Amino acid sequence: MIYEDITEFAAALPPMQALIGLDLGEKTIGVAVTDSFLSVATPLETVRRKKFGLDAARLSEIIADRRIGGLILGLPRNMDGSEGPRCQSTRAFARNFDKLGDIPIGFWDERLSTVAAERALLEADTSRKRRAEVIDHVAAGYILQGVLDRLRVLRSQGDML
Repeated sequence: MIYEDITEFAAALPPMQALIGLDLGEKTIGVAVTDSFLSVATPLETVRRKKFGLDAARLSEIIADRRIGGLILGLPRNMDGSEGPRCQSTRAFARNFDKLGDIPIGFWDERLSTVAAERALLEADTSRKRRAEVIDHVAAGYILQGVLDRLRVLRSQGDML
């Protein structure tokens, strides 16, 4: 099921299962995962996009292998908060992926996640070549960590179990 509201998404999550976060690009999908305690997001890999069926098969493999209980998609809003063609593409991906299984799917505003990932990689003195290889899954880690931080706030407010 697809959830627009992060609180509803959180309520639908099974206990003690990790999350997967995706940064969908035109050519690649950045993938990050959490631990089962939902405490830290870790960049995992970058999937080279081929066609939806092959991309979904690889993502489903990761979901099964890592006991993933929820999926977060970075929603690439415009800087003014409006949604453009990239958001429509992300929502279409969510609808198609939702048909394949029974995992809660949520969205997270990804504005500036790639900028933050690039800055962190520059500060770590990462070579240009290496940055190009890892930027997408590092950005997915930033997106997913944002969700984890929000879930922590919801738990402390008693809005989620």
